[in-house]
Amino acid sequence: MNNKISKYKNKYRTDSHRLRGWDYSANGMYFITLVTQHRICNLGEIVNQQMQLSDFGKIVDTEWKKSFEIRNELFCNEYIIMPNHLHTIIILKKPDEIDTADGRFGIVATNDQPNVEDAPIVETDGRPSLQRENDILANNTKNQPNFVCLPKSISSFIAGFKSAINSKIDDYIDENNLDIPKYNRNNHFFQPNYYDHIIRNKTEFLRIKNYIINNPQNWETDTLKG
Repeated sequence: MNNKISKYKNKYRTDSHRLRGWDYSANGMYFITLVTQHRICNLGEIVNQQMQLSDFGKIVDTEWKKSFEIRNELFCNEYIIMPNHLHTIIILKKPDEIDTADGRFGIVATNDQPNVEDAPIVETDGRPSLQRENDILANNTKNQPNFVCLPKSISSFIAGFKSAINSKIDDYIDENNLDIPKYNRNNHFFQPNYYDHIIRNKTEFLRIKNYIINNPQNWETDTLKG
């Protein structure tokens, strides 16, 4: 995968990791990673290979869960909040659409939550391994361009979640009279961009799910540690 460096508003930045031509409002399973601005470890710490959430981390955790309570097309299959990032598997399944209409995914409902079945491989332009994905994220600290967010899409969901986090943490800063800058569109809590990987089949799904679950145990060698 090419990770091009170009200029945006006369500043160098890394090009988006969005897959060109892919409809991010389409049914599917997505591996998403959000990273805090400047990779600051303000979400908590790893103690005995387990994540201990800070107050900011608890806010992120609460808002993350709320995000899925108010949406009937999105499901969180797995997630982990780490000291400076969040990994998750999100399932997008719109109830009014046929899952396999274009042959990309076969998603079936199990216990009120969709799950992935073996499906045709989606071409992802040589998407890198999980370790390579983290390497890319670890080197990506520049601002990203804006993208059009389609309704009920992954991008619109992430944008809404980030906005909610900015507001909730700003409220916490005010309530506790903290002497730190507040968050807004010019001072993001999470990096403006995020990394996505389209999950292509059940084997990949299980591999990524295991990676997320075991992430705290591998913190010392995590390339996002900073």
